[in-house]
Formats: sequence, C-alpha cells, structure tokens
Amino acid sequence: MFVDYAKIIIRSGDGGNGARSFRREKYVAAGGPDGGDGGKGGDIIFRVDPDQNTLIDFRYHKKFKAENGENGSGSNCYGKSGKDLYVDVPIGTVVKDASTGKVIADLSREKEEKRVLQGGRGGKGNAHFATSTRQVPNFAQEGEKGIELEVILELKLLADVGLIGYPNVGKSTILSRVTSARPKIANYEFTTIQPNLGVVKNEYGDSFVMADIPGIIEGASSGVGLGIQFLRHIERTRLLLHVIDVSGFSGRDTVKDFYTIHNELKKYSEKLSKRKQIIVANKIDVMQDENQYKKLEDLAHKEGLEIFKVSAATGLGLKELMNVVAKELKTLPQQDIKEEIEEDVVYTLNHKKDDYTITIQDGVYVVEGEAIEKILRRINMEDNESLYYFQKCIRNLGVEDKLKAMGIKEGDTVKFVIWEFEWYNS
Repeated sequence: MFVDYAKIIIRSGDGGNGARSFRREKYVAAGGPDGGDGGKGGDIIFRVDPDQNTLIDFRYHKKFKAENGENGSGSNCYGKSGKDLYVDVPIGTVVKDASTGKVIADLSREKEEKRVLQGGRGGKGNAHFATSTRQVPNFAQEGEKGIELEVILELKLLADVGLIGYPNVGKSTILSRVTSARPKIANYEFTTIQPNLGVVKNEYGDSFVMADIPGIIEGASSGVGLGIQFLRHIERTRLLLHVIDVSGFSGRDTVKDFYTIHNELKKYSEKLSKRKQIIVANKIDVMQDENQYKKLEDLAHKEGLEIFKVSAATGLGLKELMNVVAKELKTLPQQDIKEEIEEDVVYTLNHKKDDYTITIQDGVYVVEGEAIEKILRRINMEDNESLYYFQKCIRNLGVEDKLKAMGIKEGDTVKFVIWEFEWYNS
C-alpha cells in the first residue's frame, strides 16, 4: 500500500536529575558536596532510509520517544546521556509542525538527516552550587523535560517527469509502454488511485524517472476527487507531460481540458503552473475528429509549447517523445525542488529570561511561567540554603523589582506556582 501522509507525535528525552550527595569517608568528618550532574536527554533526528518508499509504517507506529538521561550520583559521577532516536523516512519526505504548518525539514537527498527536537539538559548536582558562603548546598537541579511535538509527514515523489491530465487519458498506458512499471489499467475514471513510478531508458542510453500522477480534475486544488492528495507529487518534477485525449470518444473539448488542468496547477502553486510542459496528444490511432487535434495544436503554438502526437496503445510516437524529453531534461536545472525553509528549525529548551507573568488574584500576587517553574525544579523547600538560592534567582530574574512596581507591601502574599510566601521588604 502506498501511503504518502502521516501524523505522528515525537518527544525528546528528559534530562537526568543532578544528585544531592556529600562526601562520606572514614576519618573525614565533614566531606563537601559531591553530587554529579544528570545526563542529557536524547534528541529526535529524522534521516533518509533508501530502502523505504512509503509512509505506511507510521500508520501503526504513532509515537516516538528518545531515551532519557540517567540521574547523577555521588562521588561526582555524571549520569549517562540518553541515546538519540533516529526516525527513518523515505527520500522526499517533508516534516511539518502540525500546529503551525511550518516546514521543519525536507529530506530529499540520499543520507540526509535533520535534528528536529533537542533533548532536555541534565540537572546540575549540588557540587555546582557550593560557594565560599554556601559550603553545604543541600539541593540539586532537576533535569529538563524533553519536548513533545506533533508533526505531519508528507511524502513527495522525486521524479524528473510527471504525467498529468484527466483520468482515463492514457497516462498509465504511456508509463507502462516506456518503463517496466505495471500500473493498473482499465477503461474507467480513477483507475489509478496511487502514484506510479518508472525509469525510462532511451535508445541513446539516457535515463530518467517518470511518475504517473492520478486524480487531477477540475476542483482538485480545492479537494475535489483525488487530486489534492497527489498534487504534491508533481512539485518536485522538472518537466510535465500534459496528456490529452484527442480521440473524440469521450466528447471532451481538448482546449478546455488543457486549461482546466493548468488552472488547477496554478491554484495549487503559482510556481508549479510555470513548470516546463509538453503537450502529449494521445489516442491518435482512433482519432475521430481532427479538429480537436487542430485546436490543441493552435493552443500549443499560442502558449509556446511543444506538442506530440502519440498512441499509447500502439506505441506510435513514444520513442521520439522520450528522446525529446531526455534532451530537454539536460537543459533544465536541478535546483528549486526542495521546500523553502525560512530558517534552520531545531526545537530547543531555551526559554526567554522574562518568560513569566505576574497577576493579582484576590489580593494575592501570582507569579507563574516556565522561567519560574524551571527555578523551582532546582529548589529543596525544606532547606534554608536552597531557599536563599531561590531568592537570589528571583531577584536576578527581575521579579522583585516588578512586584515593587506593582505596589506590593510588607505582609502581602506572593504565590510562585504552588508555593506561597509572605512578602517582606529586604
């Protein structure tokens, strides 16, 4: 089964906690602090797996978590860092932030990999908090929690040439004629319900990859039919073969068909509508009305496009068409097929210094936010030295100055997340 879309949850590893420990040896009456640091949590890294060609595995495996860092221990022993988790995806996979739609990574080259989530940093052991005035720090730092993120995976085929056009115009037959691919072929609409790839090798030894893209009809860019699912697959192609049925059996207007499909490309992507196109007039072996082809030929001249008569059923004209395609590809640049990523996105745990808020609720000054929670995770509320350290951190964060500016008075209550203190003027 070909699956080109998946939504998964990824989470980096938590950092290990720092240790609260003191040196204890025979004949040493009062050993100093020797708590080691916790290990760093593992990162989440996406990488290309050349053996994968679909996202089907992500239908059954929805959550991915990197290894946590180990806690520190006494004797200044550091905790082991958690292993990074590699998430293997097929080449051509785009990773997006599900909440914002922002492109995080575009893995369209062999052996490419991208670090997306950074693991939590390990907490510092109490040995780090010893100073000349604080010689017995009875507190250590907790490790930072990892980051959880929901992401969308989209697979975009990497093909040089894309076959586009209405259903049942002969795209799959052309692909089966010029490659070893064996797509399903039948005389009804939407025979092809998944993209098919094949490698074309012409008589001069040139080779290129061709994709049969199904389901593009009027309204495809808005979700009609199957088109919206597969338009993404022609974004990376360098050349489009626009296949149009000129037999007259379907009663369709060739010129209208061309502009309908072209407009759908334009609605989906302005850049895609400007991609190099060649018109392929198919089914000439059973053509009933030459006026349909003549109108299409006039359109090609008007738009400055090449047009080829072929018969996918008999193979007429296909060899010549493939030779022209191979020659044309040599003139078209390889660049500009990757997704545009505004910046190198790596989700880290760095927070702004002022990442907190102060509000007054029922006469209580409530201070909360990630910056405050981060400090509280280090504190042992039952230890005076630890509380002095907390007060210093709050002062450095600017909380005291902001509380004074808000009019706090001695005896008022200040609540830090879940801990309440009585304010006094220092």
